[in-house]
Amino acid sequence: QVQLVESGGGLVQPGGSVRLSCAASETISTMNVMAWHRQAPGKERELVAVITNSGTTNYGDSVKGRSTISRDNAHNRLNLTIDNLQLDDTAVYYCNLRFYRDGNYHEYWGQGTHVTVSS
Repeated sequence: QVQLVESGGGLVQPGGSVRLSCAASETISTMNVMAWHRQAPGKERELVAVITNSGTTNYGDSVKGRSTISRDNAHNRLNLTIDNLQLDDTAVYYCNLRFYRDGNYHEYWGQGTHVTVSS
């Protein structure tokens, strides 16, 4: 199994920025889709951003225009930045990996990193 470990969360002031990273235990260069999801207290998990192996990106409406997702294939990392943080950005952020191997679909999740937006 692929292990995913998120980092970079913490306490951030409203209007500030956060930079998250997801480290994978093996090469990600051939893995089709990597994404960030988040789950706020009392809410369902939602998509934050996604990037394909071709570099195509998409963002959830809640962060569109103030977030950037990127993949560092050389270091097996997935990164996410969110600018102009709002209180509603408070959540646990999860790294997600989806790919095909040996004709089978695989999906993996990290344990999450907390982001708390507060003054």
